[in-house]
Amino acid sequence: MLRILTKPLKETYSCIIRTKTTLDHSKVPQIVESELQEQFVRGSGPGGQSVNKTANCVVLKHIPTGIIVKCHDSRSLDENRKTARELLIRKLDNIINQEESIEAQKKRIDDKKSATKRKKREKLTLLKTEWKKRENLE
Repeated sequence: MLRILTKPLKETYSCIIRTKTTLDHSKVPQIVESELQEQFVRGSGPGGQSVNKTANCVVLKHIPTGIIVKCHDSRSLDENRKTARELLIRKLDNIINQEESIEAQKKRIDDKKSATKRKKREKLTLLKTEWKKRENLE
């Protein structure tokens, strides 16, 4: 039996291994294309002639909220359109869900991991100092 995956196997496992907890994606807002106003403009910054001649910078406006996102990460218009939509979803998620947004969930997980690492490090240094005192090595 052959199983076809829509995502590459490497991305799926790296995401599972990295977080080890499940993120709640149920509250992430969905974008309706009719609520978007999309413009293609010339980008700014380094790039010389290709930036000056091509309009591959994407400006997305979410009409109900008035949020504007500008993306000029790539030379490809399609990649910039895709990235701009991802940025808009992330912004909307942060505004609407606040503490339950995906970024807030990831931050909580990272804070918890760093706190456990810090506690382990402190415990190890305490054990080392106690051992040195016991062995009269100081």
